[in-house]
Amino acid sequence: MAGAAAARPGRSAGGDLRTRTLQEATAVVAEEGLASLTMASLAKRLGTSGGHLLYYFRSKNLLLVEALRYSEAALTEERAALLARRVTPARRLDLYLDLYLPAGPRDPRWMLWVELWARSGSDDELRAAQQELDQGWQRDLEAILAKGVDRGAFTIDDVPGRASQLLALLDGLSTRVVLGQPGADRPRALAAARDAAAVLVAAGG
Repeated sequence: MAGAAAARPGRSAGGDLRTRTLQEATAVVAEEGLASLTMASLAKRLGTSGGHLLYYFRSKNLLLVEALRYSEAALTEERAALLARRVTPARRLDLYLDLYLPAGPRDPRWMLWVELWARSGSDDELRAAQQELDQGWQRDLEAILAKGVDRGAFTIDDVPGRASQLLALLDGLSTRVVLGQPGADRPRALAAARDAAAVLVAAGG
């Protein structure tokens, strides 16, 4: 998947400490899970001190949020470019689906999302960050669907509601892929998403 693969931030020896910390934290979460991520272990990987990292991030939860925002930034730009492309509504929606789904098991960005979901139920700050990031995807999907309705390509009475339904489906498919559940892989998830989207938006020919 071109979108997800291009959007994942690479690990680099250069750059400022804050950026390198976010890159390294994302890699640790993807490879070992959030339980293995501590300020001390991360500082050791970066050749600095835990106290220095606390200057940038007050807690592991805040580090998680900032790492997710960092990994989502490139995708926000890709969605903006997608909305501006001169393609049919059906093609634009298909590109959105492709961009949304994880590249495969343990996709770093999606591993961050899984960890955020698990913790946001008991943390107001994490919940607010989750809602902020979700709203960007929701808003852009609504724009795609609304444009399709305007052009007569989609038949939808409630655009926000239909967008929420489609995103819930995508989240479920993505979670199965990123956790490597049996029978769940990216090609099958994308095919299922396309089939469901065609039904949900009643796409025209």
